[in-house]
Parts: sequence; structure tokens; C-alpha cells
Amino acid sequence: MEVLIRLIGADETIYSNYADTMQWLENTDVLGMIADKFSSSDSPEVHANAAEILCAVTRCAPPSLAAKICSPSFVGRLFCHALEGSRPKSVLVHSLSVCISLLDPKRLASASYQAFRSNVSHGALVTASPETVDGMLESLGNLLNLLDTSTAENVLPTTYGCLRPPLGKHRLKIVEFISVLLTVGSETAEQELISQSAIKRSIDLFFEYPYNNFLHHHVENIIVSCLEGKRTELVEHVLNECDIVGKILAADKLSSLSTESNGPTVPSEGKTPSKIGNVGHMTRIANKLIQLGNSNSTIQTHLQGNSEWVEWQTDVLVRRNEVENVYHWACGRPTSLHDRGRDSDDDDFRDRDYDVAALANNLSQAFRYGIYSNDDIEEAQGSLERDDERMSILMTNQLRW
Repeated sequence: MEVLIRLIGADETIYSNYADTMQWLENTDVLGMIADKFSSSDSPEVHANAAEILCAVTRCAPPSLAAKICSPSFVGRLFCHALEGSRPKSVLVHSLSVCISLLDPKRLASASYQAFRSNVSHGALVTASPETVDGMLESLGNLLNLLDTSTAENVLPTTYGCLRPPLGKHRLKIVEFISVLLTVGSETAEQELISQSAIKRSIDLFFEYPYNNFLHHHVENIIVSCLEGKRTELVEHVLNECDIVGKILAADKLSSLSTESNGPTVPSEGKTPSKIGNVGHMTRIANKLIQLGNSNSTIQTHLQGNSEWVEWQTDVLVRRNEVENVYHWACGRPTSLHDRGRDSDDDDFRDRDYDVAALANNLSQAFRYGIYSNDDIEEAQGSLERDDERMSILMTNQLRW
């Protein structure tokens, strides 16, 4: 993987054999050989390495590879491997990582790629064409079918109850794909996401899995992209069909896991239901609605026409924002902070979108290597899905309170 990334990002001013490398890339079906690893191997590590190389191509591709990787035929090839029912879920996860990188090549790269960015940063980013996006949309319906949790039978015990089923990396990646798809400005993509209820299903998952903060991050991005978009149809879809205001009010009013819910998150019997873990994200979404309502009459009219919202905003949201305003805390924070809207670290954090699934994977890898001995590797490999779900639980929403 590392050798190929160096070859792909070779700099003609540094490498004397640059011309030979480019000729070899031209004459060899490198991308096809790499993509076929998704069908010829069942190893998640192989799938991860294959995706790593393809993502590197989207960020520093020579012209010959750029044209191939963003072609509808290559995208269709990826989805063909990803949606094959007999293949491991890691094929779907890593194939979608490549598609996400095509749509947004500036997203945070993995640690391995960052290690070589000094060699490849001079390359041109690959931009997904409308034809590329259309090729991805052909498989959207099949992807959305995988977001259905009603027929899944696997159960994951947790500290607050159990998940029936756990969300899983593959569903999280699909939601991330939807989130990025909304940022490319494709009217066709937006219309498909509305007509196939992709946005509505993502928002439903937000409330069905109240402790999966990786999911909450992507769904918040979906909602904000819709509300900030130029198309009124997107705004009205989120407000009316998705009923984001009603869902926020209902969840905040309940504030704890429902014992009567038929959803996938089930509280423990005989224990007081835990407080839900997505309150922080709901608060940020609510504040965003109010902020955008000042310049968007559609949002303003919808909010003001809901008496329950007006009362909740006055009695709950305003007080919560006051309590959570760190610049008003009398706990020894530097006085200079009162004169600043946001510090530079916060600016940098908000200006970058992180692949939270990759971060979760890195953390769970570190967790496993600290827990399991060599004799336990086989057992550990069989519990990857459970470890990742537990890691999501451990990284509880820091904005919850």
C-alpha cells in the first residue's frame, strides 16, 4: 500500500524514474486490480489497504488515473462488490470510503496517508463529475435497504440495556455517505435523497440510537446541509416530512430511554432508564434552526407557528444555553476568554470534518491491542463489531449536559 501511494504521488522534480512510473501506471490496470481485492479477499485489512490506495488516488491522481477512478463504470464496479450479499460488511464500509473521498477529497485522510502527504500533496484533487454522482445514485436504493433494522436479529448488551441490533459500521458509513452527498450541490442527488426518504431515515436513526454520537455527528451535518441549502424543497422536507422540530420536542420532553419503545435501543429491566445521550446535538440543531430562521422566512414561519416550540424555546432552550455558556462560568477561566467569540483551536476543529468511523476504528484497534494477547487474536477478530459499538458508547456525547 505504502509503495503504491508513493508511486502514485511521485514528484517529477524528485524522482528520476518519474516517466517510467507514469508509463507503468498507464499500461497497468492498477485501479482494477486494487478494486478486485474487494471480491477476491475476505480480509478486512486487505479491504482497508485497497481503500487507502484508492482514496490516495482521489487526492493526488495523475490524469490517467483520475479519469478512470471517477468514471461511472469504476464507481459501479465498487458498488457491485459492496452490495454483494455474501461479502463481508468491511467491503461495503471501505467501498463507501472511496466514494466519499471522490465526493469530498479534502476530508481528513487516515494516519497512513498523512504520513506520506509530503510526497503527494502536490497532486491535483479529483473532482466528482455529475456523471460520477449519477452512477452512485443508481445504487442508493440498495444502500437504504441496509438501514432497515427491523429484521436484524443480532443483540449487543450494553451498560444501559441492549441494542437490537447495534447500528454497525456499515450503517454508519451509509449515513456518512448521505451526509457528503448533500454537500456536492447536485440537484439530482438532493431530489433522490428526498424521494427515497434517505434524509428521513437518517433522522429516524438519530433518535433510535440515542447513544451513538458518531451517528449524531453525521445526521446533524445532514440536517444543517438541508437547512442551509438554496432549495426550499429541502428545508420544507426536513421541517414537515421529517418533522425535526416535533422529534426534538418529544425526545427532550422524555429525556430518558422509553421503556415502551419498539426501537433498537432497549433499556435494562429493573433499572431506572438512562438519560439519552443526544441532547447536546439536539440543542445545537435547535439553535441552528433559530439562527437560520432570522434569515429564512420558511423556517421562521414554521417555528413561530408551533406554540409548543415557542414555549420550549423560552422555558428550556434559553436557560440551557445560558448554563452551557462557558464564558459565563466563574471557575477560574482566563478573563481574556470573555473577549473572544471562539479560540483558534475551535475554529480549526469546526472547519474540518473528521471521518469519525475511522477515528472509532483507530481507538478500538488500540483498545484491542491493549486487551488481547496473541492467543486471543482470533476471538478478537470475531468481536470487531461489538468493540466498535462499545467504543461509540464509551465516547459519550461531551455536549450532553
